[in-house]
Amino acid sequence: MAGPAAGPWLRLGRRPLAGGGAGRPEEEPPASRRARGQRARPTLKMALAAGRRVPLRALLSAGLGIARTGARDGVRRFANHRVLVEPDAAAGVAVLKFKNPPVNSLSLEFLTEFNISLEKLENDKAFRGVVITSDRPGIFSAGLDLMEMCGRNPAHYAEYWKAVQEMWLRLYQSSLVLIAAINGAAPAGGCMISICCDYRVLADNPKYVIGLNETLLGIVAPFWFKDTMVNTIGHRATERALQLGMLFPPAQALQVGLVDQVVPEDKVQSTALSVMSQWMAIPDHARQLTKSMMRKATVDHLVKQREADIQNFVSFISKDSIQKSLQVYLEKLKQKKG
Repeated sequence: MAGPAAGPWLRLGRRPLAGGGAGRPEEEPPASRRARGQRARPTLKMALAAGRRVPLRALLSAGLGIARTGARDGVRRFANHRVLVEPDAAAGVAVLKFKNPPVNSLSLEFLTEFNISLEKLENDKAFRGVVITSDRPGIFSAGLDLMEMCGRNPAHYAEYWKAVQEMWLRLYQSSLVLIAAINGAAPAGGCMISICCDYRVLADNPKYVIGLNETLLGIVAPFWFKDTMVNTIGHRATERALQLGMLFPPAQALQVGLVDQVVPEDKVQSTALSVMSQWMAIPDHARQLTKSMMRKATVDHLVKQREADIQNFVSFISKDSIQKSLQVYLEKLKQKKG
């Protein structure tokens, strides 16, 4: 979790994303849409806080809609404020780009939009793989948004942590082939996203470090971050990296197994797409069942402990000492910007 952006199992439903049809009528007056959105938000927020499944249409009507722009092979790319998806249905692959400036922090709004976008791709049988990358070369994602964890109330902390859990659950057990094209620094939550993917390609730039560095901020990575890293680089390497809050430059990240390939910056996305073709050569049912077999125990660990994990997070982040540490860190960041 670096930067003010250091870094619920919603099970969102589906609905048409273009205007007309079963969606909101195109001729609906703007004032009516605003009024409807304002009525929807309190109910939606209570549903999220309670951890209930929320239909995608409820999120859309609450102002989290997805716009569709451009066209490619008959399939339109879709985007909202913080996530851009560029689909290529002919190839069965989509490129999902983070665009939440300045550092692609995992804010609550970003997490919600990301979960909607990934679910839409999972539900579309035209797609078998997704390349996850950044729309801002130089920063993949700085991780969890410290502003979501500082100076808020317990209900907000719980809502935020459910959304973080949801992102991990969607990524780690996705039926799609997920390739991380890491074109910038990826500390904390950025690293978490990367190691949830099936394969990781990192740009060869010494500034583009990757790792779970939570201890440097005086906080602790959750057990499911730890479990994911153990599954990736082994127990001893994870223990050392987590305790020291290590951030690995490309060569060391490759050596320890945190990434699978290091390539020149201008080759990151093309390499990811090339690797994707190798994974997609495997029959989906066999690959998906194997992936589930390998990851099920890790997923079940969080699912069984999910509510307790939320309560532990809320209790921990609400402590005066932790809040003071976060405030000091955020103040230092403000001074650097000044």
